[in-house]
Amino acid sequence: MKRILFFSFVILLIINGNTQSIVVSSYLYSGALTIHQPILTDSLNIKGKPFSENDLLKTPLDFHKVIKQNTDIKTDTSGTVTLASNENYALHLLKFSLLSSGYAKGRIEVFSSSVTELYAEETMKKNKLLPDTFFSIKTEVTLANGNNDFYIKCLTRPSDKQKQFVKVIFTPEDSNIRINLSNNKSHSYTFQDMLNGINIRSVSLSADGKYALLYLSDKNEINTDNYTQLIDVQNNKIILKNNSYLNDAHWMPKSNLLYFSHKGKKGRELITLDPVTLQQTVLDKNFPEGIFIFCNDESTLIFTLLEEGDKKEDKSLQRIMDPSDRQAGWRNRYYLARYDYQTGIMERLTFGYNSTYLNDISSDSRYLLFGTSKRDYTQRPFSKTSIYLFDLQLFDIDTVFFEEPYIYSVSFSPDNKQLLVNAAPDAFDGIGRNIGKEKIANSYDNQLFIYNIESKKVTPLTKNFNPSVSAATWHGFDNTIYVLAEDKDYKRLFKINPNSAAYENIPVDEDFIKSFRLAEKAPSLICFGQSVSNADRVYIIETKSQKQKCILDLSKEKLKDIVFGQVHDWNFVSEDGTTITGRYYLPPYFDSTKTYPLLVYYYGGTSPTSRMLEFSYSMHLYAAQGYVVYTLNPSGTTGYGQEFSARHVNAWGKRTADEIILGVKLFCKEHSFINSSKIGCFGASYGGFMTQYLQTQTDIFAAAVSHAGISALSSYWGEGYWGIGYCSIANADSYPWNNKELFVNQSPLYLADKIKTPLLLLHGTVDTNVPIGESIQMYNALKILGKTVEFIQVEGENHGIANYNKRLEWTNTIMAWFAKYLKGENQWWDNMYPQRKY
Repeated sequence: MKRILFFSFVILLIINGNTQSIVVSSYLYSGALTIHQPILTDSLNIKGKPFSENDLLKTPLDFHKVIKQNTDIKTDTSGTVTLASNENYALHLLKFSLLSSGYAKGRIEVFSSSVTELYAEETMKKNKLLPDTFFSIKTEVTLANGNNDFYIKCLTRPSDKQKQFVKVIFTPEDSNIRINLSNNKSHSYTFQDMLNGINIRSVSLSADGKYALLYLSDKNEINTDNYTQLIDVQNNKIILKNNSYLNDAHWMPKSNLLYFSHKGKKGRELITLDPVTLQQTVLDKNFPEGIFIFCNDESTLIFTLLEEGDKKEDKSLQRIMDPSDRQAGWRNRYYLARYDYQTGIMERLTFGYNSTYLNDISSDSRYLLFGTSKRDYTQRPFSKTSIYLFDLQLFDIDTVFFEEPYIYSVSFSPDNKQLLVNAAPDAFDGIGRNIGKEKIANSYDNQLFIYNIESKKVTPLTKNFNPSVSAATWHGFDNTIYVLAEDKDYKRLFKINPNSAAYENIPVDEDFIKSFRLAEKAPSLICFGQSVSNADRVYIIETKSQKQKCILDLSKEKLKDIVFGQVHDWNFVSEDGTTITGRYYLPPYFDSTKTYPLLVYYYGGTSPTSRMLEFSYSMHLYAAQGYVVYTLNPSGTTGYGQEFSARHVNAWGKRTADEIILGVKLFCKEHSFINSSKIGCFGASYGGFMTQYLQTQTDIFAAAVSHAGISALSSYWGEGYWGIGYCSIANADSYPWNNKELFVNQSPLYLADKIKTPLLLLHGTVDTNVPIGESIQMYNALKILGKTVEFIQVEGENHGIANYNKRLEWTNTIMAWFAKYLKGENQWWDNMYPQRKY
């Protein structure tokens, strides 16, 4: 009987000195694959050699295709597996995996009575070509962190009189590295555990709250399969699972129908789907292309359409029209159009040089809120937003805001008389500022305002609300504003009374809520998120009673065999009396009588360090390597109130670096299990800058890693696609010509001679945020100074590492660097990057 790919290894151990050898006791087995001898047209080939039975072992096999058909086969008590009998010549493919908690070396020994080859990750390591002899194959292998696949390929012959067998023993070189035989056994968290498997992309609810759409992805090292599930919320039953049209489906605003567009026989079709009957109804058989949304009347659609701009001149000299003209597609523009699928009329609503963007549609479908943005590089924040109220009935507009700075998004109140505005603290002449003694607010600390359309009065709603707003919806069912916000290093749901500004937390059993959606006509919302030690979970919450029900828990399957270390909050008080919050992760199988190297991670940009399990710098992933991992949220972080976040502006390490250094020293002093001579630090983007800057201020670190780090403010602010925009906030009103002290004294490059710590620089070659030159110039400086530095370019990757295999190698590079300098284990690094002389 064929089975789905599945591992169920039992670990047999053989004591061999101080190491424990592992006998493979179960394999994925292809069975006997019949092959034939070729027709011999000559006795010798072009090389003068006769045909040999052993040549049949060279018959190519697609390991992936063969392995998909494999059957799980177990060995006998001695660890021996008997190959299937066959009257003809046959190939046999067996697969086993070694799961390592870190970089490890060891020896694999294969005992076989057949002609045999051993492959590591589909690359042949060793072969035994003499049949009927029981000498083994022995070879040294290296294991990377995570799964390491091995294949055994055997040839059996019609003349074989005895049953043919295989037995494999692995002997690790280092008994300190945990090595298991399968994902189905308890093991520490690995890269594959984090990235592979099912993840949630998005969620939504029907208008009555009875049905949910879960947009999911199933990822492995080869591809990602996106699909969608239609769920009956009350019974928690999957009604429909689909990987095509449902991926683009959305709920109608009022009725409990799904809508989507789909390519039909004669053109694009607009279709609705009834979740009760699963009946599909075609509304339009000649539906236009473009991004669209239904109005509440469910007959009018508003399209956002692309208008292609002039292409850049196809010649050696190209004129750049705007600082943003370096970005692909900047010359394109978007406009709004109204479409009636019953008449087939597509009516253009907006026209102009600047793009127009839809913000919201009134509940009576009569009005649109749309905005335009105008760039002005002579004053911060370099762009101004105008918001217009479009009366679709009279085909007329009123100006709501004209060229206002710091406005991000606008939406209607349920009665259409007020607007909910998401903006920076400095919006509306700073009416929402609450920054104490700080001079300039952090524009990433998002705030909410209410604007009365008739009186034009602006009321700050979150002025005394410390969390930073990520998303907000004014719900028509109960006239309450629901908010997703950074609350210190948590991301939580809140409800705010629009009349009194009183707020309360909506309790959800997660540390970090990623997204939420409300039912239009019911007291219900759906959300999903995760915590420090669990994967995504989806919840339905009754907004009145605040009762919650988990309808999907991905942790049950993804993490059922994972052994995590404990996570503890740990705070300290800085020299100016500020409480700096943080937490630390212990390695699995933690022993308080031992000492451990410490890794320190800090924020990148201005957001708090995520309490999620699954992200690029998952703390558990590094703790699984035998480190204690400490992360903190120093001054400048959003989610702690406007005064705290304003400390980010024009700082670039001031106060922040001192807090990190003090926190690390106090943490080591308070925790006796830390080896204070083996401390590493790492961060990315602004965190990469912080890594570099810290090394100019202290020598407490034994190793440091900077990914996409900024080395010189003078070059970063104007070179990257996003440099100008980010620096308009991070160094507001400061430029190289008016604040040389900031641009020089806070730039690690200008302090490179003070760096003593071995520094690893990592950078994507096509980084459009922080250009790779930021790492190049720091690398050159440290080489000239004779410092210990390594520079790894990740080919073709942008600010983050997206490609699966490159991301794996990138992760292993960081781990290998820390293993070398914090554990004294050079082998991993030397294997990945062997020393060469040029």
